[in-house]
Amino acid sequence: MNNEQAISHELEVINQLTTATAVVNMPVSQLLNAPGNEALKAFFFTPVKERTLTGKRIAVIVADGFEEIELTGPVWYFKQLGARVDIVSPKFNPAPARFGLSYPDMSKTHVMAIQYLQPVGWIKFDYTADQIKVSDYDAVFIPGGAWNPDNLRYDKDVIKFIQDFNKSGKLIAGICHAPVVFASADILKGKRLTGYWNIQVDLKNAGGIVSDETVVTDGNLITSRHPVDVADFSKAVESWLIKK
Repeated sequence: MNNEQAISHELEVINQLTTATAVVNMPVSQLLNAPGNEALKAFFFTPVKERTLTGKRIAVIVADGFEEIELTGPVWYFKQLGARVDIVSPKFNPAPARFGLSYPDMSKTHVMAIQYLQPVGWIKFDYTADQIKVSDYDAVFIPGGAWNPDNLRYDKDVIKFIQDFNKSGKLIAGICHAPVVFASADILKGKRLTGYWNIQVDLKNAGGIVSDETVVTDGNLITSRHPVDVADFSKAVESWLIKK
């Protein structure tokens, strides 16, 4: 086999190992205008009149693969209410070279958003998980997205922070797939909670008492199931912080 034939053979193999590329995007407006989401649309488009969370500080812990509206929605609402919100990510930890991956430069300062497993954008984080302290925050929440919690639950700084935050009695909240991070932190035994349908068995196996509700509050833990529950989730966090 000469050099030209070898190159042709390699290209043929690569083509068989490569799937077709496509760009799919679901504008947030499409989600808000979908039938059945009228209450969610009203939540975002009704002006916020009272700054009920002025003086509160909230940490959002997030990694690549977070569900866009599950971060941007609550963050928007909490800021409208006067809270300070910090985006916190694990330290940049690229895969081993043998994985053959490449990363854009912004991976060191941003995390990637998805919409139902479709990458859609990036958001800049303020701190890494090793830079924050429990005493700095009144609440912590984790958005969902199938990849994001899986990335977080492997990070030692994230797990320790969640465990320490839970010991403080301050609010811990998670939506969609996020509660699997709490399972890894071993804080779910005997707790009532909910989560995305695919992970409910994992939450039960971690000792949780799982129900299929839009939002469940048990002590200092608030959980929700899905992007369409963002409004109920956000209001539950607001209500908990007001009472405290």
